[in-house]
Amino acid sequence: MSGETPHRVFRFGIFEANERTGELRKAGIRLKLHSQPFQVLLMLLERPAEIVARQEMRERLWGKETFVDFDHGLNTAVNRIREALTDSASTPRYVETVPGKGYRFVAPVTAQLLGDTAEKGEAAAVAVAMPETPEKTPGAFDRIAETMLTTPEELPVIPRKTVRILLVLIQVMYLAFYVSALANLGEVHEIFLEAAVADPGALLTLVIATGTALIPIRLFLIVAVVLAFRNLPAKFAKLFPLLLVLDLLWAVSPFLLIHHVDIGVALALCAPLVYVPFAQRSLVLMYGSST
Repeated sequence: MSGETPHRVFRFGIFEANERTGELRKAGIRLKLHSQPFQVLLMLLERPAEIVARQEMRERLWGKETFVDFDHGLNTAVNRIREALTDSASTPRYVETVPGKGYRFVAPVTAQLLGDTAEKGEAAAVAVAMPETPEKTPGAFDRIAETMLTTPEELPVIPRKTVRILLVLIQVMYLAFYVSALANLGEVHEIFLEAAVADPGALLTLVIATGTALIPIRLFLIVAVVLAFRNLPAKFAKLFPLLLVLDLLWAVSPFLLIHHVDIGVALALCAPLVYVPFAQRSLVLMYGSST
């Protein structure tokens, strides 16, 4: 028997919060999170999907009789939590702000009791049901996105008008690619034949299928940006994995102009087109936090 005091470990996605050690880990790697933000996180993890009132947090963290700049302290603590979780107030995956009330943890949580009780075999992991906001455990793409792609906290806050203009221009650019290719299928097929590819017919079918499918997606994004959809970042996040693959395929579209431009020029144009999908994602994140 170790004599270890029973304590809880909360797991959500690739994160783990240990109540006894006061540590927050991401895929096993310890993250820097001070005591007060960690206590706020514990309060939210104890009651996932429920609103935890700001006043309740104040009484638990500072006591009823203690006079502090509570609002500033709590706001700072929540911001520190979001930074650690690479979360965003505008498109929350973990901590949601409920205006005028408090905060709510919106991801599925598993709580496990460890310590002496666990050693006796009396403890069990309990999955907390989250019917309001179902979320699957992050897959390989989600893990890469969380560790390698730009996060909202890393981006500047710029006027939303500027963000909207840039987003619309990107959609128009892609629409021009699709329409030009579909309007010149004969020439595109001829290019494939000249390149002596293994199956020019299959490549032509790929151009037709992806171009036709992407046109309505681009039109949706234009409408969403022009009409200032508030949930655009969340919807785009769902589209991004598929859109990224298709956009990278279309990054070689300058070679469809090989009858009109030098091969070096086509290759040079492909390079920035590989970056555009990631720039578009950053703009959508800025769209969610811009004013």
